[in-house]
Amino acid sequence: MSRQERWSRLLELLAVDGKLEVEGAAATLAVSPATIRRDLDELAEQRLLVRTRGGALAHGVSYELPLRYKSARQVSEKQRIAGAVADLLTPGDVVGLNGGTTTTEVARALTLRAGGGAAERGDGPSGPVYTVVTNALNIASELAVRPQFKIVVTGGVARPQTYELVGPLTQGVLDQVVLDVAVLGVDGIDPRLGVMTHHEDEAGVSRLLAERARRVILAADSSKMGRRAFARICGLDTIDVLVTDAGVAPDMAARLTDAGIEVVSV
Repeated sequence: MSRQERWSRLLELLAVDGKLEVEGAAATLAVSPATIRRDLDELAEQRLLVRTRGGALAHGVSYELPLRYKSARQVSEKQRIAGAVADLLTPGDVVGLNGGTTTTEVARALTLRAGGGAAERGDGPSGPVYTVVTNALNIASELAVRPQFKIVVTGGVARPQTYELVGPLTQGVLDQVVLDVAVLGVDGIDPRLGVMTHHEDEAGVSRLLAERARRVILAADSSKMGRRAFARICGLDTIDVLVTDAGVAPDMAARLTDAGIEVVSV
């Protein structure tokens, strides 16, 4: 196992449990305690965790993995969700995408629906198939090279953890556009509190995307169900469709359906 793979695994374990012990992590990863200690020291230097005697702690209840470490988690579920979301979109749509691993997969699924390979062969459509409005730098960079997409980037200040642009400049652009569909990745869905994310500035951008859209689709795997995060995006009454994986609990799906949301599990 490479150092990068160990770091990703350690951060995933930390995100689930909130704390790590050196001996336990060493046994889980099948490496020496000395290796784990060095890894934790280096991750602490990057401010990805808080080092403690004998282990490490997450930064707090709103702990968030940087996107580069989250990308390997529940990949198959996110890809299935992304494909199902793409099937709900129509060529010609103006689509808003916030940042995150699941919405990144949605962007990739859209390239397949738009005939990604055709343009490279020179026999693709002559104009954009989709207009995508996003505050995510990584999504914009992936789609900008594809002629089937017209890309509108919001502007703003970049957050290094998620590559999302936030702040007043972001709001200024979103105030001037109208979307057919907003596709949102989120960190928590609660039947009473609504839809949430870890940071208030990202929540504000997602809220604006939802407000500017005729239809709002949540793209979230089942681990987000019943989870709370610091910043509320909107209530469930704003959401039209939730696309999730088959791991969603039946009672949770029923409560969301009762709230008027179409729940699609894949």
